Amino acid sequence: MERRTQSKQTNQIETNMLSKLNKRRGGFTLVEIMIVVAIIALLAAIAVPGFLRARKRSQATKILNDLRMIDAAVDQYAIETNRGTGSTVAITDWTSYLKSGTVLYNTGNDLFGNPYGAQKVDSLPSVPQGAYNTLSDVAPLEFWSPYGP
Repeated sequence: MERRTQSKQTNQIETNMLSKLNKRRGGFTLVEIMIVVAIIALLAAIAVPGFLRARKRSQATKILNDLRMIDAAVDQYAIETNRGTGSTVAITDWTSYLKSGTVLYNTGNDLFGNPYGAQKVDSLPSVPQGAYNTLSDVAPLEFWSPYGP
């Protein structure tokens, strides 16, 4: 009988101890979780527009560099084939003076798919109108100098 009483008391003590531990082991409240989510949303709202602007600005820089490479490729083509000022250079002719395997070499288009088109010797290539319209909020007309539309 005494053993039963002892085991019963032991079980009650263990149960009491477990319930006290469970009560102390609190999780995060709904309010705390909502505050963390609100902070993350606020940080995202601040950071995302900056990332999008930086992305568009790098796209504009890529197009500007493409225009510089096209200008050099047309000049090289004109020198090697004895073309005079104002001669038209087809896309297939000036792309052959670019690094093979690049998007510009393969397509003759900008990264938005707008064609750069045929070029004229001793004339600067210009940014495609579609690319200018897409990027005009981050790249004003002064940015494109001297290759502006």
